[in-house]
Amino acid sequence: MLLSLAITVIVGVHNGVRAQTVESKYAQMAPIDEYLETDAEAEIALARSAAPAAISRDATVLVLKRSGYEVAQKGKNGFVCLVERNWMGPLDDAAFWNPKVRGAICFNPPAARSVLPITFKRTEFALAGLTKAEMSARLKEAVARKEFPVLEAGSMSYMMAKGSYLGDGVGHWHPHLMFYGNRSDGSEWGADVEHSPVLLNPQFQGAPEPLTTYIVIAPNWSDGSPAPLHNHQ
Repeated sequence: MLLSLAITVIVGVHNGVRAQTVESKYAQMAPIDEYLETDAEAEIALARSAAPAAISRDATVLVLKRSGYEVAQKGKNGFVCLVERNWMGPLDDAAFWNPKVRGAICFNPPAARSVLPITFKRTEFALAGLTKAEMSARLKEAVARKEFPVLEAGSMSYMMAKGSYLGDGVGHWHPHLMFYGNRSDGSEWGADVEHSPVLLNPQFQGAPEPLTTYIVIAPNWSDGSPAPLHNHQ
């Protein structure tokens, strides 16, 4: 019993120290240069790798600059590919300001029109130096003023880039598709039910933006190579 208690205490202390370390490590925004890529071509290539080449080769590609996202290459199929930073994650995430995160994503035309504006707005606030609390307040105001477009039916995106880095704990994670809906607990999709292929993405759950995103894991990366197996349970 004493040994079990000691182990419990040690594990608890370890987890507490780790949480404090993450919290202190990313407590505030890093210098903007750490979020920017010096090699624009590398960022373009990563952005395009979010979706199969048959889709991304004709997509518009954006790259992040000091003033926000700019068009690097104009496309013709309505898809828009870019590399998101971690400020697109949950506002209560201790690693919200992690400058290493690079999430390649390709929005289909409906999502490019109605979901991508959220990325632009969050990025605008982040680059302006707002705190998480200030961003949350501003986003709530934007929603109240109906500044964001109404979500279009069929909105989805590809996140199948082998080179994405989605966080210190998950690394590249798994290739997946994301489908966007109005705020929901996901039950009508069977999300997070045992053996269901649909996962509820916590990204916008509780966020100011009235969205729900559903994740469906893909078996392959965008280049067709097999990805690690994922336990949907």
